[in-house]
Amino acid sequence: MGKITGFMEFERIEEGYKPVEERLKNYREFVIGLDDADAKKQSARCMDCGTPFCNSGCPVNNIIPDFNDLVFNQDWKNAFAVLDSTNNFPEFTGRICPAPCEAACTLNVNDDPVGIKSIEHAIIDRAWAEGWVTPKLARHKTGKKVAVVGSGPAGMAAAQQLARVGHDVTLFEKNDRIGGLLRYGIPDFKMEKSHIDRRVEQMQKEGVTFRTSVMVAALPQDTKVINWAKETVAPEQLQKEFDAVILTGGAEQSRDLPIPGRDLEGVYFAMEFLPQQNKVNAGDTYKDQLRADGKHVIVIGGGDTGSDCVGTSNRHGAESVTQFELMPQPPEEENRPMTWPYWPYKLRTSSSHEEGCEREFAISTKEFMGEKGKLTGLKTVRVEWKDGKMVEVAGSEQVLKADLVLLAMGFVSPVGSILEAFGVDRDNRGNARASTEFTGGYATNVPKVFAAGDMRRGQSLVVWAIREGRQAARSVDEFLMGFSDLPR
Repeated sequence: MGKITGFMEFERIEEGYKPVEERLKNYREFVIGLDDADAKKQSARCMDCGTPFCNSGCPVNNIIPDFNDLVFNQDWKNAFAVLDSTNNFPEFTGRICPAPCEAACTLNVNDDPVGIKSIEHAIIDRAWAEGWVTPKLARHKTGKKVAVVGSGPAGMAAAQQLARVGHDVTLFEKNDRIGGLLRYGIPDFKMEKSHIDRRVEQMQKEGVTFRTSVMVAALPQDTKVINWAKETVAPEQLQKEFDAVILTGGAEQSRDLPIPGRDLEGVYFAMEFLPQQNKVNAGDTYKDQLRADGKHVIVIGGGDTGSDCVGTSNRHGAESVTQFELMPQPPEEENRPMTWPYWPYKLRTSSSHEEGCEREFAISTKEFMGEKGKLTGLKTVRVEWKDGKMVEVAGSEQVLKADLVLLAMGFVSPVGSILEAFGVDRDNRGNARASTEFTGGYATNVPKVFAAGDMRRGQSLVVWAIREGRQAARSVDEFLMGFSDLPR
């Protein structure tokens, strides 16, 4: 704790944003991080709370009071050392994590929480600028080979941890670049891809081999799920060549909306729309890129992916953008005594919403309407909840104009072909069945095959994926060596 009365003396300081009119002209990051003075004040607000619930609120269990104290004392290098000990990629979480640690902050009981995420962001950006982020080379090689399938944050974390204890790690990715949804789901204006690139460079120096455009699949017909893969590798080949395999392919099966008119031109999944813009930003070309220029766009789904569609549509120059949410509008302030230290239910307004967006709550889409095979609008109805059931409000039907509808209603399960190819059992939600017990954790029913991240737990946060990748790496290390020095 840097200053015993800091939480009474200083208000929460938010990170700044560049003006809307400026940031809508490009796909660059626009968050203005804390300077040294503001970071010191923010860290001074960390209380001597006895039990730091922020630690357990953080899925990777960042040692938050310690790095807050170090930032207050302007010992940035040691603050980075503390942060780096629990989180492989703070530059990812410092930008796109919703910060469950802040919801758990003791100060959040009756005040604004400490800006933990902004402090994390400041620490890691300082570390990269100062050259403190360097490869951690293994002291010795074990001679064991591990294949990691899927290069999102879970796969990257698992690969990095295993390489650092001396295993030969090969990371397979079906797309043409490393990063999973970090690369082709998160828009560049939220996280520029240079952050992934320099981690890939670090991991290569640590001994990780990256193989992109490789689909791990059993049969030729599985190629229908390939985006840009140029090569197919059979699961049997990986099981033969490697001592362990970790499946970290994410949960990519988008939730659909099978109503009349679903096959009209103009209705697409968010994950058909967002990756194309990211590829264009990376220098690729699309002859028929999905774009929102001059269109009336309706985004169905009120979560982060929907918000990303809003921000991208505004940068395209959409005529209008509307976001639908099936549930009622949440309260602007949570009932803190009832929810703390857990993630609260309340209205959340993103930077993309602030750039221009109409938000509709308690609304359901009944039909997509069109002419000559092309979308022209949709039919909606208002809904309300009675006795735990959703019912339509009589007389509330209306038709809204729409040239482009983006379905952003979440992800239901992993793409099934890879689990079927390995013979991995699924749980009742369609995810890979693997427990998280410390002994044998993340192991599937298939010998020497493990699963972690969204492929195991279902759609979740980047920070949860990093946690699962780290823990799976420890389990694999124990499986291969009989013990592990890697953190749980």
